[in-house]
Amino acid sequence: MKLLEVKNLKVDFDTPDGVVHAVKDVSFSINKGDTLAIVGESGSGKSQTAFGILGLLPKNGHAGGSVRFEGTEILNLREAEINKYRSNKIAMIFQDPMTSLNPYMRISKQMTEVLIHHKGLSKRDALAKSVEMLDAVQITNAKGRVHMYPHEFSGGMRQRVMIAMSLLCGPQLLIADEPTTALDVTVQAEIMDLMIDLQEDFGMAIILITHDLGIVAGTCEETLVMFGGEVMEYRKTVDLFAAPDHPYTKGLLAAIPRLDRPIDRLSTVSYDFMTGGQE
Repeated sequence: MKLLEVKNLKVDFDTPDGVVHAVKDVSFSINKGDTLAIVGESGSGKSQTAFGILGLLPKNGHAGGSVRFEGTEILNLREAEINKYRSNKIAMIFQDPMTSLNPYMRISKQMTEVLIHHKGLSKRDALAKSVEMLDAVQITNAKGRVHMYPHEFSGGMRQRVMIAMSLLCGPQLLIADEPTTALDVTVQAEIMDLMIDLQEDFGMAIILITHDLGIVAGTCEETLVMFGGEVMEYRKTVDLFAAPDHPYTKGLLAAIPRLDRPIDRLSTVSYDFMTGGQE
């Protein structure tokens, strides 16, 4: 049985100018312990796919299709029902750790609230578990730093805090939405290495949402390429990088700067496939 199976997922938004079809018939699946990449440029529907799965759409958003977690349909469950899956079984790391963390609350308060609400732990036990998790994501002096505010951490450390918070309840699936955005290259590599190590330690599956194909090649078994809310290509990562089928995928790969050959001019993604090559 697949851990998560998404079939014909649609996400629409009601706007004053009409209905916007943000996600159109997206289908994919992931097994326990595996890693799936969802890639594409900004606005391709990657994040809205995740929000639709977890029921995190705004009031004007609507999701259709099917999302089954361990064989149980979870799409469009009532808030009380879907909350049983959030954090406990499926956790999510949001794009910007600075805006995702409450700047007015200490890290300890934000982390212990998760455990008190979802696991029913006492404040004392929740704090001990929070410190343990900060240690797991390699934050030094976790016992002292857990009482600090988000602005007292660097960008990389805040991202580590977000990862720690997402793992507090021991989820089976982690959805990481652009986890390395706005971080420098060295910190990006550290965060990705940390996530892979934690995946092995906790035995969880990961859906990595990113526009950076460079971090996908060595970390994900399968890759789903999106454009305009639709799936352009969905294959094993090794095969996709070796011989991409879709023109959009070829354009994305060609746009990655290469160190093994001289480049006079950077490649750009061509959208001729949208019109069949006709202007």
